[in-house]
Amino acid sequence: MGDSSDSVSVDMETFSVAGKEHLVKTGRGSVSVVVFGDQDKPALITYPDLALNYMSCFQGVFFCPEAFSLLLHNFCIYHISPPGHELGAAVMSLDDPILSVDDLADQIAEVLDYFRLGKVMCMGVTAGAYILTLFALKYTQRVMGLILVSPLCKAPSWTEWLCNKVMTNLLYICGMCSLVKELLLLRYFSKQEVHGSVEVPESDVVQSCRRLLGERQSSNVLRLLEAINERPDITKGLRKLQCRSLIFVGENSPFHSEALHMTSKLDRRFSALVEVQACGSMVTEEQPDAMLIPLEYFLMGFGFYRPSQCNVSPRSPLSPTSISPELFSPESMGLKLKPIKTRFSGEV
Repeated sequence: MGDSSDSVSVDMETFSVAGKEHLVKTGRGSVSVVVFGDQDKPALITYPDLALNYMSCFQGVFFCPEAFSLLLHNFCIYHISPPGHELGAAVMSLDDPILSVDDLADQIAEVLDYFRLGKVMCMGVTAGAYILTLFALKYTQRVMGLILVSPLCKAPSWTEWLCNKVMTNLLYICGMCSLVKELLLLRYFSKQEVHGSVEVPESDVVQSCRRLLGERQSSNVLRLLEAINERPDITKGLRKLQCRSLIFVGENSPFHSEALHMTSKLDRRFSALVEVQACGSMVTEEQPDAMLIPLEYFLMGFGFYRPSQCNVSPRSPLSPTSISPELFSPESMGLKLKPIKTRFSGEV
């Protein structure tokens, strides 16, 4: 990086950036887990949205230098892929069990047992956020905190159910065709990002995602889609969650209202909402920089900090010149940051 005061310098050699893939055999089939970092550190597990894996769902936020230094300094990252969604996945066998969302949540518990993990931090996007929330409800003592991006908590609306049924039929008949890709991209990104314009062409992020979707096995995606389309409403259990939760949602996400609904049902003492302007569902890829400051405040509550040797941006709340005692009060959580619109519900 240059010497600009707005830059961040990260010594990439101090982190293990080469992930190691493990194929974990569970009672519900095998699951791919890619591990980054020092396994002696606390664990952060991730779970992507439908038809995605960690490369297409979390690369943006983990390759953002400031977020990279914050997360990799404090955690070992365990990227869990839904069955058949890992890089280079083959078509799943007809003998492989068809899993429900409950099965997928239970599978996560088996992954934690395999790596001998206790309490973990969780980060999930949309369908992945639902599965991790369900996991937190079923295995309360194993979750330290939830970082949820455009999460789901209700059963599918008629609109979502119908769209999912259209995709189900197309995947079955035509495979991962152009129309399925278009419907999925509209699920992930804001319409302007997907369609572009004469003045602003389709972004590199969208083009890359479109290409990666072409590598998915349609029958594998179909299995997960059917599980998500049959998910139950878990709203009633949300108040019982005993962990802290941080929710991000793009204001243009088709699941924006669901994220607001979920926030209203969580215990306000332990939850926070961040609405990101001009963004769709996948904030991790479309506007990963918008996640940095809320993440820093959230992780401070667990005693996690950015490494002191990093030259942090003056925008960062962990910059020595910007920290003051009042920043740690609950009232400070209502800060207004452009292009982020934040709305925090009490103490995090």
